Amino acid sequence: MREGNITHHEYMQVGKGRDVGMNQISSFEAKVANGNGEQTLSRDIYRLGRRFDFYRMLSFYFTTVGFYFSSMVTVLTVYVFLYGRLYLVMSGLEKSILLDPRIKEDIKPLENALASQSVFQLGLLLVLPMVMEVGLEKGFRTALGEFIIMQLQLASVFFTFQLGTKTHYYGRTILHGGAKYRPTGRGFVVYHAKFADNYRMYSRSHFVKGLELLILLVVYLAYGKSYRSTSLYLFVTFSIWFLVASWLFAPFIFNPSCFEWQKTVDDWTDWRKWMGNRGGIGMSVDQSWEAWWIGEQEHLRKTSIRALVLEILLSLRFLIYQYGIVYHLNIARRSTSILVLFTTYVVLPYLLNI
Repeated sequence: MREGNITHHEYMQVGKGRDVGMNQISSFEAKVANGNGEQTLSRDIYRLGRRFDFYRMLSFYFTTVGFYFSSMVTVLTVYVFLYGRLYLVMSGLEKSILLDPRIKEDIKPLENALASQSVFQLGLLLVLPMVMEVGLEKGFRTALGEFIIMQLQLASVFFTFQLGTKTHYYGRTILHGGAKYRPTGRGFVVYHAKFADNYRMYSRSHFVKGLELLILLVVYLAYGKSYRSTSLYLFVTFSIWFLVASWLFAPFIFNPSCFEWQKTVDDWTDWRKWMGNRGGIGMSVDQSWEAWWIGEQEHLRKTSIRALVLEILLSLRFLIYQYGIVYHLNIARRSTSILVLFTTYVVLPYLLNI
């Protein structure tokens, strides 16, 4: 009205700057996963779930604890699938099924069915919403280009690795509680993280679990190779091989200057020094392996009896290795007596002492 000019600035989207380093992102994901684990155990979630209608319940579930619960179920399904496959191959049931004349004639249609199903194992079905959203906004050619660029940037490796972070810390909080604040920092992140730092951060959550799944895949391949086609094995397990590779190598792929020779030598020297230091009063986790190990077991000293029993029951899964391999070595003249299994508990410590 006074013939003045007023500038109007319109922002389509404004986001808050967050962590961009691999270790910082993992610490943030661990902190949020711990918090969602505590929420799952709280009375508030229970009361809200009892009083919401079905559609509000779905919205509430998938925007809070449901995402982390689904991630945990995904990883647990991989474990159940592989241990089930290992039991089938160790017991000889898989061999008898695949060598059955009625089934052997129809093995090609089975491979074709597994080939089509393996496409969904890649997670392509989960990519469709993103492609559709970007396609409607910018065009489907742009959406396809962005999808290809994401794969070239190893986005699948990164998010598969973070799946392990969410599952580990969410599951540990469900069992033992103990959520805590984890500082992530806002410093300069384009720097080389030492191997000892990566080992401390990812040993229990990724490296140990990745090696366990790797041994499962190798044993399953070794004892079923004589009667199983290579394509059938790949169709069944290639997505799990991708999971194992992501969990074992992602911290090094996304670590600047990780494959530089001098950095590797310095990391090895620092890791040996850290492994050799004894723990004690005043020793921090980044100074001694023993102090770090004691800190990693702290949640077991403060947990309940029920959680300890469940932890022991979960650890009994390793007996499947022993049961299958002992009887396949034929050291007991094909005896299936349970005494053979218990005898190995006496023989193995003796052999290790020798």
